[in-house]
Amino acid sequence: MTLARNRSMPDFAVLPVLNYRDVRAAVAWLGRAFGARERLRIGEHRAQLLIGEGAFIIAAFHGMGLGAPDAPRHSIMVRVDNVDAHLARAAEFGARILAKATDFPYGERQYTALDFSGRAWTFSETIADVDPRAWGGDLR
Repeated sequence: MTLARNRSMPDFAVLPVLNYRDVRAAVAWLGRAFGARERLRIGEHRAQLLIGEGAFIIAAFHGMGLGAPDAPRHSIMVRVDNVDAHLARAAEFGARILAKATDFPYGERQYTALDFSGRAWTFSETIADVDPRAWGGDLR
């Protein structure tokens, strides 16, 4: 798979999403302790970080619609070529669809599902190359 270019997304196919109660504190600590570098700041609720030859996302601990008290502390984002076909296949095999495929202003079409053991996955298809400043992102 060759990923379509989108300046609003890191250039990697698999992106762990780690939930923290304080995104800014997490970004600062992960930078100092592990050498992560902030790539993109999205308000106070989200950030993309680079580390080594990879990237990951820090998100506010909001439960991804599952209810904050027992919400997962992590999920996985995977970039795919055709999110609608991917969603159909996932549903066919019993994935619980939490959020249907939706186009977002940052140039991605995404859906979120739970796997058979309750882990959250978001699948994302690039539909446009969007400058993060166009939707309020702060490229670092």
